[in-house]
Amino acid sequence: MQINVQIMQWFFNKDLTGNIIGFDAEESKHCVRVLRLKQGDQIKLTDGNGTLASATLIDDNIKKCTIRVDEIKNFEKPWNYSLQIAVSPTKNIARFEWFCEKATEIGIDKIIPLQCEHSERIHINYDRLKKILISAMKQSQQPWLPELSEMMTFSKLIKSNFPGQKFIAYVDENHQNTLKNTCQPNKDVIILIGPEGDFSKEEIQTAISSEFDPVSLGPNRLRTETAAIVACHTIALINQK
Repeated sequence: MQINVQIMQWFFNKDLTGNIIGFDAEESKHCVRVLRLKQGDQIKLTDGNGTLASATLIDDNIKKCTIRVDEIKNFEKPWNYSLQIAVSPTKNIARFEWFCEKATEIGIDKIIPLQCEHSERIHINYDRLKKILISAMKQSQQPWLPELSEMMTFSKLIKSNFPGQKFIAYVDENHQNTLKNTCQPNKDVIILIGPEGDFSKEEIQTAISSEFDPVSLGPNRLRTETAAIVACHTIALINQK
């Protein structure tokens, strides 16, 4: 599927019902002050759920822009699988934010911040992360916004019901299987990525006992955010048509 986006600026609004839509103060400021858009300019709007609207700026008020919706189209995702990555947030939160941004650009359905035994960070700024996801969605010009889960403990995640393929990626010289060779295309996937200190031996055994397949992401030792991006991109390539 190809979406003809031309060079119009993209904006996010979770409610696209009605012909006239008002932006909040933050989006209005970005529209008028940062992008210098004016009355009559054409823009794109998405709700993050596959809806894309062509619209016209009819009031360039810096505190509350008003938009007229001219045309609405609904798109299905270009991938026919669900990808969830549960990853332990890094001590340097900028690295975790980088992962969230790039995974959104590549294509992901759900990001789960994972609290593990060796995790160095157990608190994250959800509002900031959600803004990063929205910005990445608009920048990559796709009308699908990933779901950002609340922080979840390893034990709770392991006990949750997931009907698709389940993988846990960790450092082990004896790994026989790589994610690339183990994952099957066109099937839902969840992948666990541990903290810089990796998963504990007990967590690994618990995951394997819960039918998570152990996999390698390659011969090199990767940082947490790099491993998560490699996993995300590997799944995208496996499913590439």
